[in-house]
Amino acid sequence: MKIRSIKMREAHKSSNGVGSFCSVLWDHQGEHIVTASSSDSSICIQDAFLPANPPKIVRHHRDGVTALALSPNFTCLASGSVDHSVKLYKFPGGEFETNITRFTLPIRTLAFNRSGTMLAAAGDDEGIKLINTIDGSIARVLKGHRGSITGIAFDPKSEYLASVDSIGTAMIWELQSGKTIHVLKGIARVIGSDFSSMNIVSWSPDGELLAVPSLKNDVVMYDRDTAEKLFSLRGDHVQPICFLSWSPNGKYMATSGLDRQVLIWDVDKKQDIDRQKFDNRVTCMAWKPIGNALAVIDIMGKYGVWESAVPSSMRSPTANVPVLGSKNGHGLLFFDEEEENPSASGSLSDLGEDSHGESEPFSRKRLRKQHSYDDDWEEDVKEEFELLPKAELRKKAPHSHRDSSDNKRNELKSVPISAGQKMQEAFQPGTTRQLLGKRRFLCYSMLGSITVMEHDGYSHIEIDFHDTSSGPRVPAMTDYFGFTMASLNENGSVFANPCKGEKNMSTLMYRPFSSWANNSEWSMRFEEEEVRAVALGTGWVAAVTSCNFLRIFTEGGLQRHILSLDGPVVTAVGYKDELAVVTHASPPLPSNEQILEFRVFNTCNGTQPRRGRLPLTPGSCLSWFGFSEEGHLSSFDSTGVLRVFTNQYGGSWLPLFSASKLKKPEENYWVVGLNTSKLFCVICKSPDSFPEATPKPILTLLDLSFPLASSDLGAENLENEFIMNNMHLHRIQSTIEEMEAAGEDTSLLDDEAFNTEAALDRCILRLIASCCNGDKLVRATELVKLLALEKSVKGAIKLVTALKLPNLAERFNAILEERLNKETTGSTIPASTELKCDTSFNAQAALTKTHFTVESSKKLELVSSPSLNLLAPSLTKKRSLEEPTKDVDADTENARARKLEMAREFKNAFDLKNAKKLKDEKDKVDEVKDARKLENANKLEDGEDKNGEANKVTTQRPSNPFAKSSNNKQNTSLFDSLKKKVKTDR
Repeated sequence: MKIRSIKMREAHKSSNGVGSFCSVLWDHQGEHIVTASSSDSSICIQDAFLPANPPKIVRHHRDGVTALALSPNFTCLASGSVDHSVKLYKFPGGEFETNITRFTLPIRTLAFNRSGTMLAAAGDDEGIKLINTIDGSIARVLKGHRGSITGIAFDPKSEYLASVDSIGTAMIWELQSGKTIHVLKGIARVIGSDFSSMNIVSWSPDGELLAVPSLKNDVVMYDRDTAEKLFSLRGDHVQPICFLSWSPNGKYMATSGLDRQVLIWDVDKKQDIDRQKFDNRVTCMAWKPIGNALAVIDIMGKYGVWESAVPSSMRSPTANVPVLGSKNGHGLLFFDEEEENPSASGSLSDLGEDSHGESEPFSRKRLRKQHSYDDDWEEDVKEEFELLPKAELRKKAPHSHRDSSDNKRNELKSVPISAGQKMQEAFQPGTTRQLLGKRRFLCYSMLGSITVMEHDGYSHIEIDFHDTSSGPRVPAMTDYFGFTMASLNENGSVFANPCKGEKNMSTLMYRPFSSWANNSEWSMRFEEEEVRAVALGTGWVAAVTSCNFLRIFTEGGLQRHILSLDGPVVTAVGYKDELAVVTHASPPLPSNEQILEFRVFNTCNGTQPRRGRLPLTPGSCLSWFGFSEEGHLSSFDSTGVLRVFTNQYGGSWLPLFSASKLKKPEENYWVVGLNTSKLFCVICKSPDSFPEATPKPILTLLDLSFPLASSDLGAENLENEFIMNNMHLHRIQSTIEEMEAAGEDTSLLDDEAFNTEAALDRCILRLIASCCNGDKLVRATELVKLLALEKSVKGAIKLVTALKLPNLAERFNAILEERLNKETTGSTIPASTELKCDTSFNAQAALTKTHFTVESSKKLELVSSPSLNLLAPSLTKKRSLEEPTKDVDADTENARARKLEMAREFKNAFDLKNAKKLKDEKDKVDEVKDARKLENANKLEDGEDKNGEANKVTTQRPSNPFAKSSNNKQNTSLFDSLKKKVKTDR
């Protein structure tokens, strides 16, 4: 056997010098070769005819590209990456089209179905996503593998999907039901964390055989329907096989091994016919669709073409390629779309020319399928889009499936299944997904966290409190049950795990932090059901199971209550005596909207105080559910909307936060909890939706705010503050009513309620100022009616008076007068309430600091002054407690008198400058009077007539001695001389 050398060209550079997994593909005409490397973020589209030409580079991933797939019509290229994203491009141009989906961990493998309408993607995440390439929706997620999924392949007959993982387990899935029909454990090698070579599965082109590299350096062939081992290909490989590829006609197979050899096999003869030795291990191979050539690429990113891989003396690898369908006008393959409706006689001649000489049994099978599903051509296409391949197409189905009746088939036809409508699975708030070899959270809350690190056969669990000064120190524990969820409070923690086979039943365990008795830890095991969610409260533990049972235990382990829920559980949380459970109320709507219901139980008195539908944003799912620090029930959906339950309007959910305006496109919010004004969350960089346990995540505090519409005043912040204060005031008042009904002291809450009312009034005053500036006077009138304190209404009157709005001031005065009349006609106001009303509100926050100037025309004019604040007028004198109650007429008269007194206060408060002038004038007049009195006294004492001149001067005194004139100056000088003379006479 002659060994030929193959020229290898570098397509990607190895960043680590050791090598990484690389991929290679051919297009349908053999004109282009596509390559990628898990250590390079770029995709290279090489010219197969002119390999020396520079390749076309496609760079859209942020990290290495781990998987490639071409649609069957070779117009769409898909790529998966370590950056957790799957992208689609036009081919061969390489133009980016869309991010079709994202994972939380790296992607390892991709595959298109035969029609190109479905893309399967998988990797280190626990499930295989089946994605509709038409609209990008997730048709189904197949879960069952324990390790990273490294290989997937669609059955050419569109019935099955085969997959294999990193721990050597292969599975065959039925596409219609999404269930596994065969699980083959331990048939492939365990690759661990080395993804430079991966396990692979591959269907033969006719779909009859499934090839899997085995543990004995060979390839084992399994039957498509029974999964029985038929035969194996064993030759000169001295180390395990890491990749295989079928020739287009299925007669030959190429295998590459860790021994750096590539062998070509004649599958029918079960022997190798050629081989090639390479310098480095070959990680991927692809047969040329036309011609006799094999493209290979090694771990160092070098690719080459093995021309004449099959000896020329043997049949070509592209001769007699099996044809399972034809192409439609769009270039996409649709399942059995070439078939025409058979005649009533069912003769084979009515199948048309597209049968291509297929054998009679296959034609009869097609007739049975056509008889059971007599849909037209468009319905067949629709079924292909919705991933509904028919299970009746299996040729070698197990006995139970072969015995299915026509009635069952007709029933399946009449009840269509929408793959995009999927009920949300149960989850535990604060729990993160399992990361291979990394620590993760079983619980993360405002109180503390529970972390787990998995080892071989057991796990290590640690419990930490955020406030180490108040929380107890809890020793670490070893977990042999494989707990996947937990809950935590000040007194203890509860753990649970799902079923792991018949022997490993679901277990619930409670562990108190301190107890007066020994052996206070307890556990429960469940047969034929598994725990889906757990919750913890004051003196009780709850678990919701797959049988829709709500089981409530005491803190000591006594089984207290067992309730049947109305639907499958989504999640459960606890707070003190309250237990909240969310369940599915019905299947999702056609628009994929989840229909959820919440129920709140009081475990202390055995009641159900609240129940109703749980609102979600259309198209979203519930991502967090819990209680705030004050005990208010809250929810957070996948679109970033936080809702809090309130008793207003008969029990409603208020949207207190929306991430749409705050969140950046590359950010995700992982909620931890909330209090009265803040949302506590961890910001994760997309595509990660949850944080890693190491290092400890950093909490971010976000302000709660309603998603308000854009106001015509531009005062959204004030309006949000107004609504928030109203909500807080309503909560406080409701709590006061409950405490008064229970006979408890409410003095502290009374003070808090008054402070909240004061804050609300300050906010309303600022809103009134904004409305006046925006000429929204009707809105300002509505706001003044909402003021709680009389002092605030007077401040509003002074505010609009300063803004020169007399009509509005008159209306405010009428509102104040109406309020006073209502108060006086009722009972006398208690002294404590009067004292609370004696609070000064500064209107400076609503208006620039100003003072008033009175001109001769008596008009108001605003003059800027930084030294004087516009203060709200003080309250009128309080009525004495001993004052007897007056009749209605007297009260009305007093109200009018107070109104006139307030008007006089406004009038006398104008212009400090003129007031000073008046004071100076009065002082000068008094001085003149004193001088005259002194003069008369001297004249009477001396008895002399020496004051004639003084009398003459006095009689000539002008009427206005302070007028700015020459007479004023003359009189001043005469008056001075008179005073000197009088002094001399003394």
